[in-house]
Amino acid sequence: MNSMIVRQPLLQTVRLVGLALIALAGATFTGLADPDVSKLPARPSPDWLRTGTIYEIFPRDFSGAGNLNGVTARLDELHDLGVNILWVMPIHPIGVKLRKGEFGSPYSISDYYAVNPDYGTLADFQKLVTGAHQRGMKVIMDIVANHTAWDSVLMTNKGFYKQDAAGKIISPEPGWTDVAGLNYASPQLRAYMTAMLKYWIQECDVDGFRCDVAYAVPTDFWEQARTELVKIKPDIIMLAEASKPELLTQAFDVDYSWPLLATLNKVLMQDAPASELQRTWQENARQFPKGSLHLRFSDNHDEARAVSRYGIRGALAASALMFTLDGVPLLYNGMEVGDATESGDPALFDKLPIFWHPKERPALNDVYRELIKLRQQSPAFRNDQVTWLKCTDQKNVVAFMREDAHEQFVVVINFSNHPANAGVAVANPAEFQPVKIKGLAGAPVADFPALHLGGFEWRIYHRTIPVISTASAKTVSVP
Repeated sequence: MNSMIVRQPLLQTVRLVGLALIALAGATFTGLADPDVSKLPARPSPDWLRTGTIYEIFPRDFSGAGNLNGVTARLDELHDLGVNILWVMPIHPIGVKLRKGEFGSPYSISDYYAVNPDYGTLADFQKLVTGAHQRGMKVIMDIVANHTAWDSVLMTNKGFYKQDAAGKIISPEPGWTDVAGLNYASPQLRAYMTAMLKYWIQECDVDGFRCDVAYAVPTDFWEQARTELVKIKPDIIMLAEASKPELLTQAFDVDYSWPLLATLNKVLMQDAPASELQRTWQENARQFPKGSLHLRFSDNHDEARAVSRYGIRGALAASALMFTLDGVPLLYNGMEVGDATESGDPALFDKLPIFWHPKERPALNDVYRELIKLRQQSPAFRNDQVTWLKCTDQKNVVAFMREDAHEQFVVVINFSNHPANAGVAVANPAEFQPVKIKGLAGAPVADFPALHLGGFEWRIYHRTIPVISTASAKTVSVP
């Protein structure tokens, strides 16, 4: 489908599929498969999450200063973009022993109660949180509960760590040589970690936590910790780096849509049919609790940048999908300007600041601002109802509807780099009008429901539902 050159596409997709399989396999410490929770309701979540857009910040790379004050200095820009939740990657000191790269992984923590001196001070972080709150934005911290650095202050408590048969502390995974795995069979460790989470809420008024490799930490720990945390701040949220259904019944509000990202990579990088996106979404919906929220993303700190994997236009088509599906969309660290700086391992271990003014980019900032505004203004995009529509070109094009009692939106996306003709089956087609998205070239085309789309082109159409009987509504068959 797509003839652009991409780097290591197979490796990228295999890694994502592997992560999804690990999470879905139920990596519990009992060795049993995950229970079937598909008939249960998901944990209720605050409106500020359901209506929100998350912006992930890597402080080391976010500004030239590479510190917390560098983030605070750009809060007005983030607010103007429309994001309302700031996910700040780990702010803690990084271990030196067995460090990877010059600066080390931010996920190799030496002290959970301290702030990385390269980033600033506790007061600097408090100022960042206060500044965000003053602008109506929330802040969630990145917490690494599965492992620590080898020179962590916790190393004086050997029982806090996983050990082999000879009593030697071990890494949680063979390739994670810069970290040591924590042992949640220890009640003392559980108490320590719960107290630490409470500390950051009480000391800095954070609004929740993104929990690294949450699937590898026992579910009952997360559930017990959540019970304690809501006693302090009832409307916190917790984001699981996982795709593990049982986590969303009591402990977490939202998780990663890894399976969808893996499929998106196959579609854009390996010529898989676009219809696989619908299949993956539907399969996921069958497995998870009713009303589950998933983080919708095409870019984050673990991946090569989307503009590098898919090209600029392909990356924007990917974002159009993630911002118009159900769930909570994510922007990562300069994504809104099309930053293509290296990301993921091994770039994660060094300092590679965002290039804020890249050459020959479309007005991505405007496009993302418009997509965020559309979600904020239209409740149809914030419920969990997605209706996949029949389309004549299922190899290249997806079409789906988002609706509520008052309005309907049809989203049509061409995931190929060549033109496509697509007819969409929908009731009352003459009543749909194209939505103008600032930043996209050209005027909206009113050719619905038989569309001619350019390579990677996407469109959104809108219809206001009249307050009359729907008995006369007609469905137009696909041409």
